[in-house]
Amino acid sequence: MAAHLSYGKVNLNILREAARKDLREFLDKCAGSKAIVWDEYLTGPFGLIAQYSLLKEHEVEKMFTLKSGRLPAADVKNIIFFVRPRLELMDIIAENVSSEDKTRSPQDFHILFVPRRSMLCEQRLKEQNVLGSFINIDEYILDLIPYDGDLLSMEYESAFRECYLENDQTSLYHTAKGLMTLQALYGTIPQIYGKGECARHVANMMLRMKREFAGSQNQILPVFDTLLLLDRNVDLLTPLATQLTYEGLIDEIYGINNGYVKLPPEKFAQKKQGETSKDLPTEPKKLQLNSAEELYAEIRDKNFNAVGAALSKKAKIISAAFEERHNAKTVGEIKQFVSQLPHMQAARSSLANHTSVAELIKDITTSEAFFDNLTVEQEFMTGVDTDKVNTYIEDCIAQKDPLIKIVRLVCMQSVCNNGLKQKVLDYYKREILQTYGYEHILTLNNLEKGGLLKPQTSSRNNYPTIRKTLKLWMEDANEQNPNDISYVYSGYAPLSIRLTQVLARPGWRSIEEVLKMLPGPHFEERQQLPAGLHKKRQQGENRTTLVFFLGGVTYAEIAALRFLSQMEDSGMEYIIATTKLINGTTWIKTIMDRPESQMS
Repeated sequence: MAAHLSYGKVNLNILREAARKDLREFLDKCAGSKAIVWDEYLTGPFGLIAQYSLLKEHEVEKMFTLKSGRLPAADVKNIIFFVRPRLELMDIIAENVSSEDKTRSPQDFHILFVPRRSMLCEQRLKEQNVLGSFINIDEYILDLIPYDGDLLSMEYESAFRECYLENDQTSLYHTAKGLMTLQALYGTIPQIYGKGECARHVANMMLRMKREFAGSQNQILPVFDTLLLLDRNVDLLTPLATQLTYEGLIDEIYGINNGYVKLPPEKFAQKKQGETSKDLPTEPKKLQLNSAEELYAEIRDKNFNAVGAALSKKAKIISAAFEERHNAKTVGEIKQFVSQLPHMQAARSSLANHTSVAELIKDITTSEAFFDNLTVEQEFMTGVDTDKVNTYIEDCIAQKDPLIKIVRLVCMQSVCNNGLKQKVLDYYKREILQTYGYEHILTLNNLEKGGLLKPQTSSRNNYPTIRKTLKLWMEDANEQNPNDISYVYSGYAPLSIRLTQVLARPGWRSIEEVLKMLPGPHFEERQQLPAGLHKKRQQGENRTTLVFFLGGVTYAEIAALRFLSQMEDSGMEYIIATTKLINGTTWIKTIMDRPESQMS
């Protein structure tokens, strides 16, 4: 199941195995049959660590979703609540426990907090008079979850909001703890670089934690050479832009959750003769997306305009392989063909799926609406008319297009202009409030607090200087055979990844001036290694950098880092970690107040 986690330069399966071991140990603490009551948000991340089979081996017989009211009847000895430390969930648990039928044989209750225990939550359970009902109250430290062979995520969706709007550093503490766990498994990371306030906090916490454990020296040969911590607010532009890689577009249009995407079923149905459209499936088609699937690993990071050619090339290879059967004459040859058959059939079904997905995406990317939106984004990125009210945005508001689309464009204009002139900003705010409702004043306030939508304070706009110095816009980006990371947005090179690229060579000293224009401090720390653990680098061996995005990362940025890892002369391999995998829509939703009511 998780073989693809061990293919890369760093074997991330070690991390997954450590998490599985802790889970087994906790389940064995609760002797006898068990039912798990899940905080629904945790089921996706847990699915990447342990399948139902592992739970079953440890006597888990039933699973329920946490909801108010009475628990469903379950003839088991133990009931275990797997929950995040949230006060509102404690109220539901209290209701579940206190409404339990006292006449039935008594059951043992346990709580497992993920990723940390919380005194506040225990206090709330005490107030509700149910704290005494729990035999075990424990924590399951699941910080960094391996999503792919080079990708880790905490799936902590409120991290950006907490850090930049609420001044709450909980997620930074979890990040530092997660990085300590990583170093316990993969060795101390000798060099730490960072940019941004949050990056500074995380580095300080890590160094403090290391001092606290000073007695126990880590004797593992370091796997990572460098850790780069990047604040999301150093580069607010990238997640606002529409991603143009295959995986990025799947996420923008359909949303990828915990490695799965749900798609409209009609494209995937094999229509048999005489079948009416009534017989077609109505359930969404669920596809798993990771590098375990050969074809997906090959096309996920390509610009969407290069995907069609890649799929037709693959189709030719597969049909040629099937044609081979006519040439198999001897028993040995036939046997060899038959042994390859399962692999070939899997490749054919994978090709059929991705051809259907590509068709679904193409219907959208070839539409006029998509093209118009992209044109305006690219005008902003290149600094065209960013200081006045944009007529396209006006039209979209007049047509009452989805609010998130409007917000993404207005914020993009603000970021590319280092803030908007007061009268332009007031005009946009007034239009949005009059069209979508005055309750959105809270959202506009949050966007301003987070630095996405702000009035221009100084007359000088730094963005053009940053764009030119870091070559953020490349004319004629080669989408088919890229030679630069800008292919992921068809011309725009993500600022976050340019910073990563420059750090590797020639180093940040070459861009001191630009770094000062970006928010937050930049710094470098070194961690002492015990004697004898210094790497002897082989000739031509690549260095390994862990890039940690605090506040979220997009699939297009991940594609750009993979592109840098594969470049012949880069001499660097990148492993990516983040608080959350995001796209512009999911990210803006976490900043909004009551986003459910804002989707209309």
